[in-house]
Amino acid sequence: MKSFSKKQLYWFFGIIAILSLLAFTIIYASDTSENIPVGEYYGYDKAIPLKEEVTILKDTTDHTLYHFSYNSVHDKIVTGMLSVPKNSTAPLPVIILMHGLGDNKTVDYVTYGNDLFLQNGYAVLRIDFNNHGERKKDVYDFKLTGKYKYWSRDIISQTVFDLRRGVDFIETRKELDSKRIGYYGISLGGITGTIFCGLDERIKVPIVALAGGQLNLLYEKEALTKEAKDFVSIIEPLNFVKQISPRPFLMLNAKNDEIVPPIMSKLLYKAAQEPKEIIWYDAKHRNAPLDIIYGDGLNWFKKHL
Repeated sequence: MKSFSKKQLYWFFGIIAILSLLAFTIIYASDTSENIPVGEYYGYDKAIPLKEEVTILKDTTDHTLYHFSYNSVHDKIVTGMLSVPKNSTAPLPVIILMHGLGDNKTVDYVTYGNDLFLQNGYAVLRIDFNNHGERKKDVYDFKLTGKYKYWSRDIISQTVFDLRRGVDFIETRKELDSKRIGYYGISLGGITGTIFCGLDERIKVPIVALAGGQLNLLYEKEALTKEAKDFVSIIEPLNFVKQISPRPFLMLNAKNDEIVPPIMSKLLYKAAQEPKEIIWYDAKHRNAPLDIIYGDGLNWFKKHL
């Protein structure tokens, strides 16, 4: 019988320990405090007036571009843009398009998507994340584990409210079809959008790009603690993604994502119910091919919206 050296035994037991820890992390960390009625947190009084203000920024032969603002929950004023094509018959299907962390509604990759959807007959609504773009007031480090973790969490949770009020705004516009609303969120816009779309059934076709779930894993050594899971519970996509079904759900992700680890995207996809689909790109977070990633989203909207 062959004997093993001490070095070989160390390697063997080391690999077993790593695999056991990984399995334990996936199983135990997937307890995301979903038993807490986190959805109730996002209830709001729809009857409160929007007090919307709308102005024309550009009026061409092809489309009209509006700037707007409206009142949201917690006395927040939301700013955004609405692009409405003129070559399609109203009421028009509309896509809510959301940017990522640190950016705004006019960042280049959002403008690219806006133009593509507009050219294909969709109206496009873009808003600024809470404390982003026109709404930016404070500058702190966004980190759910740092000294500004409550401020960081509020960036996400407030934007969920803002998006729900955005649908209320869409319902006031005669040229928009409030029964045909799609969502396309990128990075933090995808994470936040998963929560929003799970809560709001008025979104018929949700698409999230470069996003994932299991946010407590960002706590590293403290990821498995009850405190970490409870803290992120109201902004944990895994607590909301199941509610998207039976609406068609599409995820677009990068195989080499250095910002949102692929394991987090896989966990979110696993938690989602059918009908669902995920597409992987041989790219990193910041160099995902815009023409392809938006093109796949456009095809999904054409099929389902």
